[in-house]
Amino acid sequence: MGEWQVKEADEWRTGHGETWCPETERKMEVQYFRKYSPALGRDMECKVYGHAGRPALFIPCQDGRFFDFENYKMADVWSPWIESGQVMVFAIDTMDMETWSNRFGDPAWRSWRHEQWIHYIVDEMVPFMRWMANERNGWDGEPGVLAFGSSLGATHAANLYFRFPGIFDRLLALSGIYTADYGFHGYMDGTVYLNSPLHYLPNMPGDHEYIGLYNRNKAVICVGQGPWEIPDSTRQLQRVLEEKGIHAWVDYWGFDCAHDWPWWYKQVVYFLPYLLE
Repeated sequence: MGEWQVKEADEWRTGHGETWCPETERKMEVQYFRKYSPALGRDMECKVYGHAGRPALFIPCQDGRFFDFENYKMADVWSPWIESGQVMVFAIDTMDMETWSNRFGDPAWRSWRHEQWIHYIVDEMVPFMRWMANERNGWDGEPGVLAFGSSLGATHAANLYFRFPGIFDRLLALSGIYTADYGFHGYMDGTVYLNSPLHYLPNMPGDHEYIGLYNRNKAVICVGQGPWEIPDSTRQLQRVLEEKGIHAWVDYWGFDCAHDWPWWYKQVVYFLPYLLE
């Protein structure tokens, strides 16, 4: 990747560069941003991959950073769709080390901190993503956002999709766990509940307006059945979705399919064309 030039611009620290993509043999446009987040009370960093197309939010795996999209070669996998102007990927930081992974911390504080991160995404990142997508594509309005993640990133992506279907109209969740019990170990309060799809979706009324939104949107929820995978969580979610009449493509890959990046690369290539149709 080319050398970054960092400068102040409208409160953002920005950098512009290019990265070589072997899949397309072209240089992908990459931008770096750093900005203070009022929701979190700290600076937050992100990278944007691509020059045009629908906005997509990449949430890293547990404890992950914004640069994981590039460092773990996921940018190479997405490059055909990024370079063709179909999608712009916004890669952000997790707060898992303070929240879901902070097992010895006070669970009420951890759930509150996680909700602050949700507000950072919805109230700060999404408007920025929509502004950039409109600017680059010559659009108006509020384009829908694709939420994407693997492992705990899939957990967070699915939660955003089900909590905010008017914002996140596409979901690609790979190898996720869909209950907050994973991070909070039986502790429950109102904030944990709001971030645990396997708790709040079963209680959604059958005539809730969100169900119509889900069924106009597109969701892919995939899990393997091989090493380190936990397909039972996906099965539980599938049962709830079927009971509520919520449409989603829930797919189980084979017993050779492990909880690891090489399989997530294959799944992205398989499912992404459907989500970008």
